[in-house]
Amino acid sequence: MSFGKRAALILLVLASVFLLLNTPVVWKWMYPIKYEQQIVTTALKYEVDPHLVLAVIRSESGFATDRVSKKGAVGLMQIMPDTAQWIVKEAGFRPKDSEYLYDPVMNIEIGTWYLDFLLSRYDGDIVKVIAAYNAGPGKVNGWLASEQWNGSRDTIEDIPYGETRQYVQRVLYYHDRYKNIYDFQLR
Repeated sequence: MSFGKRAALILLVLASVFLLLNTPVVWKWMYPIKYEQQIVTTALKYEVDPHLVLAVIRSESGFATDRVSKKGAVGLMQIMPDTAQWIVKEAGFRPKDSEYLYDPVMNIEIGTWYLDFLLSRYDGDIVKVIAAYNAGPGKVNGWLASEQWNGSRDTIEDIPYGETRQYVQRVLYYHDRYKNIYDFQLR
């Protein structure tokens, strides 16, 4: 086989691989969703973008319900027990037992309620919301007040905590991926 034919064959194979990898089926395989109905239903209930909920879950736990962080955050959305207690009281939730944060339905409900709370607090600015979900609203408010960070997507590098900086970038990345892959018909 001549060099020209070999090069053309290689280009054809590479183009085919690229096209195959760029299909919705492959993207959905790379970014699967567990608990889709619960996430979409709960997101709709609280008027939160389901892609944001998915991005938080993927970043926090990788969809593992039994995940517990070194700091003690629990479940799919990695909710701190103290924050969960505050949310349960504030929102009037009635968990059936003390292990409620391991229950995917309850964890999604509490985490999505909290995202809605943060979205209200930060006027729908998901960059600030994501930072507050990770570091806490008190820290984010402090950074904004002291002008350490102005809260914009363009200045994520100014976030004082490296963990939060990386978290915000990761959640935004997953948010964009899920938004490009899944088109939820929210009514």
